Amino acid sequence: MRKDYHTHTFRCQHAQGEVRDYAAVAVQKGLQVLGVTDHTPFPYPCPNERWNQIRMSLSQLDSYEEAIAEARHVYPQLTILKGMECEYIPEYLPFYREELLAKRQFDYLIVGAHFFPCGNRWLGAHSQIKTGEELMAYADHLIEAMASGLFALIAHPDLFGNSYELWDEHTIRCSERILEAAAVYQIPLELNAHGLRKPLKETTAGTRLPYPLSPFWELASTVKGVTVVANSDAHHPDDVGATEAAEELIERYGLKRADLSTLEKVKKKALSSKG
Repeated sequence: MRKDYHTHTFRCQHAQGEVRDYAAVAVQKGLQVLGVTDHTPFPYPCPNERWNQIRMSLSQLDSYEEAIAEARHVYPQLTILKGMECEYIPEYLPFYREELLAKRQFDYLIVGAHFFPCGNRWLGAHSQIKTGEELMAYADHLIEAMASGLFALIAHPDLFGNSYELWDEHTIRCSERILEAAAVYQIPLELNAHGLRKPLKETTAGTRLPYPLSPFWELASTVKGVTVVANSDAHHPDDVGATEAAEELIERYGLKRADLSTLEKVKKKALSSKG
């Protein structure tokens, strides 16, 4: 059964297409499950104004739900799940839990740590991780998100590779901590195919993908209890289900695939969590 649990719409301001466009491609490609997980709005006020440029506004939340309902009506043969990709911000957990999961009956939430606190500032994982201290702060943030019990999976946990050039003792320790926590909290990690569609990154150690990071996933294969899922992270309808290269990495390293057929149990746990 072909599934894709991570896709976006035009509302996040850096993707194209409406839910029905993604659903049409999903049906054409023979997918059975499509998860729509646009970047979540925040309750007012936003803690950092720059984040307004990469996520939907609160005023678009109703239309997002309506678009998913419409696509479900047009494509009844496809299971379309209503989700969100969230930044982990502790003071917004009640909004995620009570407004999205409880009131609006979202099927699941994923966490993507594009920003994280380090000292007295927030850093961007795409471009601002340059030191071991910043890598540890990134790991701390992801682990805290896992411990909240609110999220069904961790998107692109190796996103730090987009800004930190080397694979060294700092990245190894950061990765070990993330992987060990994922095993403890039994939360799947995502092999993100969007990184495979990005331009290669020139580093002092050579040319490589920004992410997924092969050493991270090779290390994941040695940590008992780690489970993984390959998603497209599609920002254009044509990329729905484009996970073949990520699936090859799962096979190459003998990683254990996560069972996401029990999302309802994950949601019940999230609703009962105090995070």
